[in-house]
Amino acid sequence: MISDGGLATELEARGHDLSGALWSARLLLDEPAAIQTVHAAYFRAGADIATTATYQASFEGFAARGLTRAQSARLWRRSVALARAARDGCADGQRRWVAASVGPYGAARADGSEYRGRYGRTVAELRAWHRPRMEVLAEAGADLLALETVPDIDEAEALVDLVHDLGIPAWLSYTIDGAHTRAGQPLADAFAVAAGSDSIVAIGVNCCAPADVAAAVESASRIGKPVIAYPNSGEGWDAERRRWTGPAQFAPRQAQEWFARGARIIGGCCRVGPAQIARLAAELRATPPHGDPVTGASGPGAPG
Repeated sequence: MISDGGLATELEARGHDLSGALWSARLLLDEPAAIQTVHAAYFRAGADIATTATYQASFEGFAARGLTRAQSARLWRRSVALARAARDGCADGQRRWVAASVGPYGAARADGSEYRGRYGRTVAELRAWHRPRMEVLAEAGADLLALETVPDIDEAEALVDLVHDLGIPAWLSYTIDGAHTRAGQPLADAFAVAAGSDSIVAIGVNCCAPADVAAAVESASRIGKPVIAYPNSGEGWDAERRRWTGPAQFAPRQAQEWFARGARIIGGCCRVGPAQIARLAAELRATPPHGDPVTGASGPGAPG
C-alpha cells in the first residue's frame, strides 16, 4: 500500500508561502482548494492514502489568527473534507483512505522541537493537550488517524491512550535518528508502546533519513503489526533559518528493501513529491519482491 508524500513541501514547491507558525494549516483558512489539488496529485501519482493538512494545527495556533475554538474545529473538519473530496474525484474505482494527521506537541511550537522531544511535559499533560483536537479529528470522517513524527516515548504513550479512548484506528510513527527516537530512546522500547493496543493498526517511522528506515522497519516488524515507513528526502531542516539543507537521498528503489524487511505501507514525507511517489509506486507494483504491497498485503486496519 502506498501512502502520499510531503503535503506542505509540495505546496511550497507550487509557490505557496508557508513561513508562518501554522505552516500548511494556514491554507485551510486562506486557500483550501490548493490543499485538495495536492491531495489529488498524490492520488494520481499512485498513492492509496491522503494525509490531511493538520500536522501543525493547534487551537493555540488558530487563536493567534483570531479564530475561536469553534472556528478552529471547523477547519479541522474541512481538512478531512478536502482529502475526501480529492479521493471521491478519482474515477478509477480503486479504494483509497484518508488519514487525519496528528502532529506532535513540538510541531505546534514551530521551533523544530518535534525533532528533539523531551518537552518538559508529563504524559498526563501531553494527553490533555492532544485530546481536544484528536476528538475533533476522530469525528470528522477520516478513516484513521496518523499519529506521526513522534519524537519520544512519553508522547507516544499519551497518544496511544487517547486513541484507545476515542475508538478510532490509528498508525503510530516515530521520527528517529539511527536506532533511537529523536529523544534518544531505543526503538525496540518505542515500538513496544503500541504492542498491546488494538487501536494502533500500524507502527513505524516517518520524517527520518531514508538510510535509517530498513533497520527501523525490521525492529518494528517484531511487534506483530503492519509496519509503515515514509521518510523524508534526507535533507536536513534548519529550524532557525527555516530552510532545507544538504543533498536529497530518497530513492524509490530503496522501497524494495523496506518491503523485504517488513514494511507494508510505504511513502514519503517532507520534500518527497508526487513524482517520487509515482516512481515508488511503479517500483513496488512492477516487481514486488514478495507479493504486491498494494493488493497482497493488509492495509491500515482496513479502515472505513
